Amino acid sequence: MRILDRSVYVGPSHCARFPVIRFELDLGELEAWPTGRLGKSFVNALVEALPGLAEHGCSFQVPGGFIRRMHADDGTWLGHVLEHVALELQNVAGEDVSFGKTRSLDMPGHYSVVYEYAEREEGIAAGELALRLLCSLLPNAIRPADTVPADWSWPVARDEYIRYAQRRALGPSTASLVHAAEKRGIPWLRLNDQSLIQLGHGRYQQRLQATVTGRTPHIAVELASDKEETNRILGSLGLPVPRQELVQSEREAVRAANRLGFPVVTKPYNGNHGRGISIRLMNDEEVTRGFAAAREHSRSVIVETYLEGDDHRLLVVNGELVAATRRTPGHVVGDGRHKVTELMEIVNQDSRRGVGHEKVLTRLELDAQAQAMLARAGLTADSVPEAGQKVYLRSTANLSTGGTATDVTDVIHPDNRDMAVRAIRAIGLDVGGVDFLSKDITLSYREIGGGICEVNAAPGFRMHVAPSEGTPRDVATPVIDMLFPQGAPSRVPIAAITGTNGKTTTARMLAHILKMAGYTPGLTTTDGVYIDGQRTVSGDMTGPVSARMVLADPHIDAAVLETARGGLLRAGMGVPSVDVGAVLNVQADHLGLKGIDTLEQLAEIKRVVVEGATGCAVLNADDPLVLRMSAHTDAEYICYVTLNPQHALVREHIRAGGRACALEAGVNG
Repeated sequence: MRILDRSVYVGPSHCARFPVIRFELDLGELEAWPTGRLGKSFVNALVEALPGLAEHGCSFQVPGGFIRRMHADDGTWLGHVLEHVALELQNVAGEDVSFGKTRSLDMPGHYSVVYEYAEREEGIAAGELALRLLCSLLPNAIRPADTVPADWSWPVARDEYIRYAQRRALGPSTASLVHAAEKRGIPWLRLNDQSLIQLGHGRYQQRLQATVTGRTPHIAVELASDKEETNRILGSLGLPVPRQELVQSEREAVRAANRLGFPVVTKPYNGNHGRGISIRLMNDEEVTRGFAAAREHSRSVIVETYLEGDDHRLLVVNGELVAATRRTPGHVVGDGRHKVTELMEIVNQDSRRGVGHEKVLTRLELDAQAQAMLARAGLTADSVPEAGQKVYLRSTANLSTGGTATDVTDVIHPDNRDMAVRAIRAIGLDVGGVDFLSKDITLSYREIGGGICEVNAAPGFRMHVAPSEGTPRDVATPVIDMLFPQGAPSRVPIAAITGTNGKTTTARMLAHILKMAGYTPGLTTTDGVYIDGQRTVSGDMTGPVSARMVLADPHIDAAVLETARGGLLRAGMGVPSVDVGAVLNVQADHLGLKGIDTLEQLAEIKRVVVEGATGCAVLNADDPLVLRMSAHTDAEYICYVTLNPQHALVREHIRAGGRACALEAGVNG
């Protein structure tokens, strides 16, 4: 069983109207071993490895349908199983994908395996790991040689894949913003392998980096990163902040702690995500250790007075508080019977907990910080806490280290709400988080005390979008509405032109017409990319890469994409949809690429352009293969072009209120 060919489609293709990966798979001798012959032991082992497969409906369209199919007497072939496993692996990594399609090819044992993906590299890796998992479960006698290393472990490989996928997938905050943009119909492009996102096309674009927007002032981000300066600014405005000192050495830290008065907190000068923070330090020795922990993340260390109370994150967007969450550090609760390690395992069995940002919550880990917290409490990993005893494994409440979040947006006191808004405005952020300590968020800080320990640029959204307890908050939509007020444009008109002959000339003519009409067009052709009539890149630029290049250009307000059959076959169309899709002709010049050997097959490839058209499909009515494409488009209008003014179908189309263009002697008639 081996993969002979692989295609990654970034947009609509002949396989699907959304991103998919296609494998050409050769089962070899395993063609004779469908799951019915492999038996229940194979199927049961597969479901044990990936329990989520039990929810796949397959052709039965109900949960459990796929398992039922595998258990049937005739079973199903391993190409089909590979499709489902590749999808489920992505589901395990936190992606929501479900489409798959497996079909046999003309060669015996050869299959076309198509499955949806969310991120390119993650999707490719899912297919490769799926193949290895299936091989590992086969009996030794029929297992393909050199497919599974001797020391290979499925649990290790699964967790490595999840971490690999998460390093490449959008983080929960960025993903929530992308989803909010999609709900508004705003297109987006990922500009790098991290979290830099372009929302909108051309001159209408806005950019995001995590939750920092293109409108976030640089000086505000710098101030938020400078904890000492932030403390000073907020304090000067009468906002509640702890007293603090900036130190450079252990000796200075101890002296500062004694001047401020115990207990104190030590934290990195420019840290984030709770790294290097030590709280409630009661003596010089603990301050020394806290300084060392903070120094691992910053040359300078802040020592500040310790404030009693629960840790709250107050999120402010565009001058309004949109969510408030109480955060609790990762912990276990004793029952008088189980060890700390056993209690951790029980907590980690919660289906909401996963690796990193895979799930709503993150698994608890017994690392150096957890052991230090246990030691402070006079416990070890093998201790059995008393019933009801809460044992903290972290000093900070970040979700990424196993903490939990409880939404308190509806009960926060108005004074605390106003305080958060004032703090974010004082720093100058359009999107910012206030870390606020309070014994009771329902009561005013003016009455019971409390204080702001940090202001955060690029605040995480996960705790608000998917809290452990309480009401989830849509905090991404206010950001999108800030960047794109209702009615503001985000898209540019896009025309895609394909055909065997004449598409370059047609694309150039259309771009010229747009320029004469006052637009700034971006054009992709077989000889390069043109912006407003000037060639910026030379070469054959008719695929998805050049389409993205044009739509990312901040000058353009219209796009004309020459779309060749090579790009459609290799990677699909470069955009999810176009306003106008035109097919000029289908002729034999372009046969013989990637198994496309007939005109009918070529027409199916070129048809992708009109299948993706939403406004108007322009079709050559004099080409029978192009004419038939009218049955495959959902465009609002169909416009036929013909050299025969008496064309019966075109005349009927016009009588029905349709659009057409009759050409005579090369002149538009």
